[in-house]
Amino acid sequence: MKLTKLSLIAILSISSAIAGGDIAPAETTVEAPVSANTTACNNATTINSKAQFYYYSHDDAGASDIFKKPTSSAAGAVTFDISHKLFENITANFSAIGYVNFGDSIGKMDFEAQPNGAFFNVANLTATFADTTMVVGRQLLDTPLVGGFDWLLAPGSFEAATLTNNSIDNLTLVGGYITKWRQNNSGNTWVNLIDIDNGDNYTLGAAYTIGGLNVSAWYYNIDAGSVVSAVEDKYSAIYADAGYDFGIANLSGQIISTDYHTAKDALAYGLKVSTEFSGVTFTAAVSNTTDNKAGYIGRDSIYTSSWNYFASNAGVENDDTLSWKVGVATEFIGLNTEVSYAAYGDEGSELDVILGYDVTDCVNLAAIYTSTDYDVNVDEQKDADNALEMIASYKF
Repeated sequence: MKLTKLSLIAILSISSAIAGGDIAPAETTVEAPVSANTTACNNATTINSKAQFYYYSHDDAGASDIFKKPTSSAAGAVTFDISHKLFENITANFSAIGYVNFGDSIGKMDFEAQPNGAFFNVANLTATFADTTMVVGRQLLDTPLVGGFDWLLAPGSFEAATLTNNSIDNLTLVGGYITKWRQNNSGNTWVNLIDIDNGDNYTLGAAYTIGGLNVSAWYYNIDAGSVVSAVEDKYSAIYADAGYDFGIANLSGQIISTDYHTAKDALAYGLKVSTEFSGVTFTAAVSNTTDNKAGYIGRDSIYTSSWNYFASNAGVENDDTLSWKVGVATEFIGLNTEVSYAAYGDEGSELDVILGYDVTDCVNLAAIYTSTDYDVNVDEQKDADNALEMIASYKF
């Protein structure tokens, strides 16, 4: 999963060739040549395209070989990101994805739940007036407790109406009302959130940045929590974080309070410090999830979350779960490398090794090795689940 520094609202950002981690290839835009008779209408449309091969395999906690069927699967996909300017302040955005699985020749798992298919992951209208932007339709959301991550063939996506305002210097205000959710690897299946309980699923947020200081606070009301969250209950949640760059190091903290309707409430908090020395970034984080699992849709943003495991899921009712994570990241002869290790109390641990290499401006290769022990107290599972993901992407 992709655990990068959060932006407030990601509208159309399906361009990363890496499924997760903090390593992303250089962003490139390939523009079509302009002929002598090109009109303003022609120039109103931009298209970015990406072809991708994705291979995934795991050893099922030592029960099988990591390179043998049925634990290995592969697929190819082509993504077209299209933006068309309808009027001066209104743009239509689309992201169309077509894919095909390579079937029994490699493995038995079908990416996106079908042997082949196509769907629109993004289809929205974006209107900007002065300092306010509204997005209505299918879009990518990037908030602390509601968001998709760019993993496998397409990021998780939402149908929503979002509003962003930057009228006050250094302050961004965000509001979003969510109606549907397409989770990762689910094809063209959209969960209708407004048909669950009272049907109100929304978030309000504010972020302030000045100098080396950044602060944000978010409120969530999730009536569909019984379907989309780790705890089968609707909830409200408050998220807040603050960070400061001291030059020699960056220190940040976060807190998440989840108020469930009937289940035990949850509290999570964490601290993270990072520093850079001789081109190498070192990161250390600690988090604690108390009384229950924290509420989220799609992914959380707890500092100790890893590629496969969310630290918010480590919470156990009437118990505390301390988790910690250390990592290093650097670039060496063009190879972006990130290595991290995290432990989640009695719930398990995870080792991640993430590699990314830009062969050219348009060709990227990546490999991710993970070793995840999902529950160290389960006697039947004596070995960790080792997985290998390999991705090749070509932008055209």
